[in-house]
Amino acid sequence: MKKILIANRGEIAVRVMKTVKKMGIQTVAVFSEADRNAPHVQFADEAVCIGEAPSNKSYLKGDKIIEVAKQRNVDGIHPGYGFLSENADFAEAVEKSGITFIGPKSKAIRIMGSKLAAKEAVKAYDIPMVPGIDEAITDVAKAHEIANEVGYPVLIKASAGGGGKGMRIVEKEEELESGMKRAISEATSAFGDGSVFVEKYVTSPRHIEVQVMADTHGNVLHFFERECSVQRRHQKVVEEAPSSILTPKLREEMGVAACKVAKSCDYIGAGTVEFLMDADHNFYFLEMNTRLQVEHPVTELITGVDLVELQIKVARGEEIPMKQEELTIKGHAVELRVYAEDPLNDFLPSVGNLETYQLPTGEGVRVDNGFREGMDIPIYYDPMLSKLITYGKTREEAIELMLDAIQNYKVKGVQTTLPFGSFVFAHDAFRSGNFDTHFVKKYYSPEKIKEQTANEAEVAAMVALYQFLEDKKIVRLPSN
Repeated sequence: MKKILIANRGEIAVRVMKTVKKMGIQTVAVFSEADRNAPHVQFADEAVCIGEAPSNKSYLKGDKIIEVAKQRNVDGIHPGYGFLSENADFAEAVEKSGITFIGPKSKAIRIMGSKLAAKEAVKAYDIPMVPGIDEAITDVAKAHEIANEVGYPVLIKASAGGGGKGMRIVEKEEELESGMKRAISEATSAFGDGSVFVEKYVTSPRHIEVQVMADTHGNVLHFFERECSVQRRHQKVVEEAPSSILTPKLREEMGVAACKVAKSCDYIGAGTVEFLMDADHNFYFLEMNTRLQVEHPVTELITGVDLVELQIKVARGEEIPMKQEELTIKGHAVELRVYAEDPLNDFLPSVGNLETYQLPTGEGVRVDNGFREGMDIPIYYDPMLSKLITYGKTREEAIELMLDAIQNYKVKGVQTTLPFGSFVFAHDAFRSGNFDTHFVKKYYSPEKIKEQTANEAEVAAMVALYQFLEDKKIVRLPSN
């Protein structure tokens, strides 16, 4: 490959380009009118405007992106994550155009894009699954029948869904009908498909995912796990690798299961197999994400492997250059997604201008960033500014580095999830490793962040006063 188009924006576009350039390959950026001056546009070797600000008029225009790729003699298209990354029709259109899609084949995307088709595919591989129904339904009577069979609480989940949409937890029978109607309505609105399935709700669940990579030579490797249990609105905010609760035996079992899931759909490239784990450490297959994940940097840091580089090599038809037994975990990494959201106001998007925007630096600190000082935050896209990642020899060291990095990340003009990050990484439950996906519901409230901020301000004032008094002593020393 001599030239790769990155069909994305923001921090992931910049992150992919860094590896592409390191490999000696030319980069082509695409951008909307709202992103004309964005860092990913300026970082690329070539850049082409593909439409108006709304994503359905720019970043989701697959035909336009392929047209640009042909005009610029592009060899491969990297979709990043979000937008068209899990769109099977786009992947197929790229394949048919003669350009290499740096991701799985469209068949695998289709299978794993439907939770029910995914369950059907992995059935023959003896993968543990949450008790429930393995067919899509919209019939409330049928839902009652399944719920009574598996026992309450149950989870109603959109078959075509993701990001927490079309999902309802139902605690008791009398709430089932309204829960079904709301989930179906939400799924129809979000995905154009109202079918849902009903399964046992795993109480106190941990969300643990396994990074896999498969090549065209029959090799499927796992790159260990990531812990993604700290979430708001069913979406991840904090991730780490490795998980603090997995034994070597359990890690191996989950890794093997993840590789089997990849084999079940003839997977090629980088993917992530997601599992739920209950309080007794039983794990169940949840879904497969057929793309690079937002949280891939924590895996890169503990394995020393550039996953984007490996993606490109696999897409070129090369064999994965290492064996499973050669992969080891070194150290610990944690990640905070820095969103332009207000943690004091239900994490609503915060729109404004980045009057101050200064990134933390130092050993063990990595920032995958897509913005710079003076830029406006567009209202059209996901409000992620960057990912802040820290790496240490131990989990404790990585956490301390993270708390320090958050303090040195200076943002004015918009609200961000940085204060929420401070709250999480300083919290006893997180530090102990004894937490689950209900962390936010159990421990977090806006008042606690206000209290924490006030305490920090008080300490800062006391330090400043002490320093002032010390300086006065020095000034008063008599001179000879």
